[in-house]
Amino acid sequence: MTESKALRALREAIVLEHMECQNDFDFDTSLNAFPHPRYEIMASGQVLDGVDEVRAYWQRTRDTFPDQRSKVIELHHADDAVVVEFELSGTHLGSLLGEQPTNKTFKVRMVGFFLFEKDVLICERVYGDTTTVMQQLGLLNAPDEYAGPY
Repeated sequence: MTESKALRALREAIVLEHMECQNDFDFDTSLNAFPHPRYEIMASGQVLDGVDEVRAYWQRTRDTFPDQRSKVIELHHADDAVVVEFELSGTHLGSLLGEQPTNKTFKVRMVGFFLFEKDVLICERVYGDTTTVMQQLGLLNAPDEYAGPY
């Protein structure tokens, strides 16, 4: 295997393990994918820097959506990244921002850019459609055609 193919395979393995460990609530293993965890949530502008901030974010979202899962749809490789299209789903059983839980589910496609320096994961940058999620949860009054294809 050439060095570039080996590097791609290693990066892909790191990303897939990282994502699956989050699905399993194995936050310690998922955090160990980074020497210094950094998440950038583009829809909200949040930057979560360091173990404590990332872990707190994951815990908050799992308290709100205890069955939250990411399902990988497609992987793409770039010179310094693995780009993952995934489907995020969950049921609104807790409060994220003080709202009452709706007990409704959401399902939305998202994209995550897993940025690397060689074989070291340095950042996960996530792009997602919060309007669709809010609509599906009944927290936003918008016509059904804005609720997405799911």
